[in-house]
Amino acid sequence: MNNKAIGYVRVSTTDQADNGVSLEAQRIKIEAYAAIHDLELVEVIADGGFSAKSLARPGMAKLLKIIRGRKINVIIIAKLDRITRSVRDLGELVDLFKRSGVEFASVADHIDTSTASGRLVLNVMGSVSQWEREAVGERTSEALAVMRSNGKRISRFAPYGFKLNGNGVVEDADEQKACRAIHKLRQDGLSLRRIGAELERRGFCSRSGSVLSAQTINTVLKRE
Repeated sequence: MNNKAIGYVRVSTTDQADNGVSLEAQRIKIEAYAAIHDLELVEVIADGGFSAKSLARPGMAKLLKIIRGRKINVIIIAKLDRITRSVRDLGELVDLFKRSGVEFASVADHIDTSTASGRLVLNVMGSVSQWEREAVGERTSEALAVMRSNGKRISRFAPYGFKLNGNGVVEDADEQKACRAIHKLRQDGLSLRRIGAELERRGFCSRSGSVLSAQTINTVLKRE
């Protein structure tokens, strides 16, 4: 492993965060792992009182920014469910780690992507995530077709740029700003990937707090 690492700890309740016991226990495991593997532990980022159902957490936002800035080599967590409980979010994180050249270690799960077995485990997790997304997409398409034929509202999510309002949708002011920026950046000749990066630099992200995907950007561009 390269030697510059950052730790991440999380608890889901405010009481746990105020008490600090669980956070400290995670921190101790991370520090021990870093010492054993001769890693320079630069910082341990904490999210106290936040669920792992989404990546929309202040500590996670800070961690993702550091990763994209390629300022560290290794991420250490005490256990996989500390970083996310979502298979889909895990898949996105795995992709981000790969693109950013960041190695990943989960102490309790014995995952270390500097080893062949660790990379295999994480790749399997990423593949499962991709399979789950595709399977959900197929089931969703079938369900939507039935709902359309019955005249029912076909989504519980508003498209990017809008938010739900009763049985309909209304414009979301912040996301509309991002939509206008998308069209302008495309006119300037930027690729979908570069548009996503530029939007992130300007503070526009997806609803999960990650970079807007090329698919979302393309959907916005195709919308009248």
